[in-house]
Amino acid sequence: MYAIIETGGKQYKVEKGDVIYIEKLNNEAGSVIEFDKVLAVSGDNMTVGNPIVSGAKVSGTVLDHGKAKKVVVFKYKAKKNERKRQGHRQLYTKVQIDEIKA
Repeated sequence: MYAIIETGGKQYKVEKGDVIYIEKLNNEAGSVIEFDKVLAVSGDNMTVGNPIVSGAKVSGTVLDHGKAKKVVVFKYKAKKNERKRQGHRQLYTKVQIDEIKA
C-alpha cells in the first residue's frame, strides 16, 4: 500500500516504513506529524482525490533536522570580467512514515 502526499509544495510517494527528506517543518525531533493532503491512495484498488482524498491521512515521526549538501551557484558574463559565486544549503526535515489511513 502506498500514498501520494503533498507537503512543502512538492509531492512524495510514500509507503509504510519509508524515510523521506522534506522541506523544513517546525516540529521537534521525535514528534508525530500528520499529512492531510493525500492526493492518491493505492491498496486493493487505486483511489485518486479531486484534488485530495477525503478522510485519508498519513502519519509519520520526525527523526531529525539538517542541511543538505552545498550547491554552488556560479554566474558568469562573457567578456565583461563579471563573475559571482554563491553557495546554498537547503534545510530539510527527515521523516519516517508510520501509518497510512485510507
